[in-house]
Amino acid sequence: MRRLTDWRYWPDRALHRRIWSLAWPMMLSNITVPLLGLVDTAVIGHLPSPHYLGAVAVGSMIFSILYWTFGFLRMGTTGLVAQACGRDDGDTNRTLLAQSLILASLIGVVLILLRTPLTGIALELMDPAPDVLAEAAEYTAIRAFGAPAMLCNYALLGWFVGNQNTRIPLILLTAGNLLNMLLDLLFVYGFGLHAGGVALASVIAEWSSLALGLWFCRRLLRSLPGRFQLEPLRRLKAYAAMVRVNRYLFVRTVTLLMTFAFFTAQGARQGTDILSANAVLLNFLILISNALDGFAHATEALSGRTLGKGNLRHFYRTVVSAGLWSLASAVGLTLVFAVAGNWIIALLTGIPSVREEAAIYLPWLVALPLIGIWSFLLDGVFIGTTQVKAMQNTMLFSVFCVFAPVWWLTQPLANHGLWIAFLSFFAARGLSGAWVYWRISRLQGWMPD
Repeated sequence: MRRLTDWRYWPDRALHRRIWSLAWPMMLSNITVPLLGLVDTAVIGHLPSPHYLGAVAVGSMIFSILYWTFGFLRMGTTGLVAQACGRDDGDTNRTLLAQSLILASLIGVVLILLRTPLTGIALELMDPAPDVLAEAAEYTAIRAFGAPAMLCNYALLGWFVGNQNTRIPLILLTAGNLLNMLLDLLFVYGFGLHAGGVALASVIAEWSSLALGLWFCRRLLRSLPGRFQLEPLRRLKAYAAMVRVNRYLFVRTVTLLMTFAFFTAQGARQGTDILSANAVLLNFLILISNALDGFAHATEALSGRTLGKGNLRHFYRTVVSAGLWSLASAVGLTLVFAVAGNWIIALLTGIPSVREEAAIYLPWLVALPLIGIWSFLLDGVFIGTTQVKAMQNTMLFSVFCVFAPVWWLTQPLANHGLWIAFLSFFAARGLSGAWVYWRISRLQGWMPD
């Protein structure tokens, strides 16, 4: 706590500008992702039969969950690269790039080889109607061939952010999503390919984005010191640091996915209107994460770099600066939701019963930015410093020791109880993460081994 009252640990204007220069491209990048989903929905939603829309919704959800499971390829790469960048260790920086791309490619190939049983199990669990099932099976069979490209894109995004370059990710995500949208229109309306056309558009866009990313990667490598070393790529032991970081992030991500799936399932048990209302309100969470994740990404890059340089004071100043901007953004989002929440709901759905239900539970979303801010910020700190075991443990604690018991105790409150448990989950992540941050600071354990 002494650091918060010592002016030496407070950021100056230059650091504030640096935080913003890294944050705003990632914010804009994040916005393009839900926009793509809206375009997919709009294109396929104007076909004569609704089962095409259902097939794309089911298929895209399967791959969203599947790819999000391997999100550690982005997060783990960022922290390790940021620290190597801080040490001016160009050899390690290049080795981490190659290792992450190799790992991503191998996982992608495995997903292609196992596409039939994996997507079959997923479709069986989701149990769509027969006409939806046929189109969804075609969608997933095609979409699987983009897996290596998509996962390599994760690795490249992590590498660019670790090198404190967030503008290239903005270009890659924007260009890839725009190409996807154009191909959607061409394949669906031009060639009449329906759900398979949407899947093919995504695959082509993913591989095109990878090609563009590798081109930018080549340009950036010219300005970095060092050279590629083949030996670390051949020895399994050389992958130890990456595997160690990624295994904790994998557990953390799977646990998070389980929580969101459970939240959705419990809403579904309360009826279609509650399920739809919760789905509408979760779009507010997308807005929150888009805003606050920008500062989290900036924290990842800068905290890793400062620790790589061995500059603890600048590390604390970085955390304070990112915390101040995150808090300001959270307050702004809370005010926007409080004033315009019902208007946003009306934009997202025209069904009166769903609007009414969503309005009832809107106050929980008004409070969420101020409660969830600290979990986003501390995730950025832990990724940048590769304290990812702490991320895993705080997630496990928040889910199994807070979210699950609170949900159990508040079941008589129905959907209000579900939202109380959901906000308690975010609060627990923030509080447990803050305790870990304080403990590591007290023990002076931030410096990487």
